[in-house]
Amino acid sequence: MLKIFLPSEHVKSIFDITPESLKAKGVKGIITDLDNTLVEWDRPTATPKLIQWFDNMRDHGILVTIVSNNNENRVRSFSDPLQIPFIFQARKPMGKAFRKAIKNMGLKREETVVIGDQLLTDVLGGNRNGFHTILVVPVARTDGFITRFNRNIERRILTFFKRKGMLEWEDPNERK
Repeated sequence: MLKIFLPSEHVKSIFDITPESLKAKGVKGIITDLDNTLVEWDRPTATPKLIQWFDNMRDHGILVTIVSNNNENRVRSFSDPLQIPFIFQARKPMGKAFRKAIKNMGLKREETVVIGDQLLTDVLGGNRNGFHTILVVPVARTDGFITRFNRNIERRILTFFKRKGMLEWEDPNERK
């Protein structure tokens, strides 16, 4: 039962995901979370390094859509300057926003990966809807109220996966 929370793969950072590695898997599109996946949850704009990552994806023909549970103002103010399509108040892990994202990109599930920092929203939603999921280590140590609650549950699931040898994971709270 817990396997629904197991990501297809995991990386330390969004920057460990390259267009070459995605294309080798037949991936043409990315559905990515925003807060604590791309930037800290309280950072209003993209970093220069992240802008370069988006440009690199675009240059290689990889489409990107940001799918966030956050409000329209937060997601629009981040996405619009980058000219990246987005879906706000996505209600992840529900499937509607994931289906809308692939429809808007004109892609199939098997051509798309879901990237995020949370098991209970990004990975669960991606897995339940048949996507390849990539879990990233959260970029910030702090979270909003609801996410803090989710992190406590996630920590238990991650500990189970680590104990069973199913996943190696860096707990952001253990970072130095």
